[in-house]
Amino acid sequence: MRVNRTLLSIVLVVIALVVQVSVLARLQLPGAVPDLLLMVVVGLALVYGHVSGALIGFGAGLLADLAPPADHAAGRYALVLCVIGYLAGLARPENGQLKSAFVPMAVVVAAAIGSTLLYAGVGALVGDTAARHVGLGSLLFTAAVYDLLLAPFTVPLIMAMARRTVNDPLTESSSGRGDAAAGWLAAGTGLRIGSQRGLRVKAARNRAARAGRIKGVKRL
Repeated sequence: MRVNRTLLSIVLVVIALVVQVSVLARLQLPGAVPDLLLMVVVGLALVYGHVSGALIGFGAGLLADLAPPADHAAGRYALVLCVIGYLAGLARPENGQLKSAFVPMAVVVAAAIGSTLLYAGVGALVGDTAARHVGLGSLLFTAAVYDLLLAPFTVPLIMAMARRTVNDPLTESSSGRGDAAAGWLAAGTGLRIGSQRGLRVKAARNRAARAGRIKGVKRL
């Protein structure tokens, strides 16, 4: 990853971890806990791709494993977020453009369910049976609901910031391809950024043509 991507990823992961430990973990909600760290990994993976998503997920999970009051084996959540980051990055379109909110929302729900299952599965391998006492079904349902409610306020913003560190010629050309988060942020407005750019270019060409005709008339 480039330096600017690395710096942004570190800053977002640290902020998410602090908020996760100091605020979200203390809400005492029934079932699971809203996972802001997972939202950061998913948002960055949807922009940077599967390789960067796996690296970011591993680093974020390892910090979560080592940060107090972690009560599980180090590396457990790192493995989970590494897999989730890799799989979420596979959902990134080749042109970097997401036209609707369906893809990121589906990725968020799948990541919430997948991370809970992976975490419980790895815990079963190392002898941690906490998920059995709480109820795996309840954890899956509440994790999906909490993360789905948290996603609209976090993932689009994370994707927008990540796009600023990406120099993608496809998104900067005049062909009308917009930001990766633009489809989500503007999904409810019905506006298309590419169409607006095309209209502006067409209007500029029309003004230039009219100016040329006026000059020709004056010369005559």
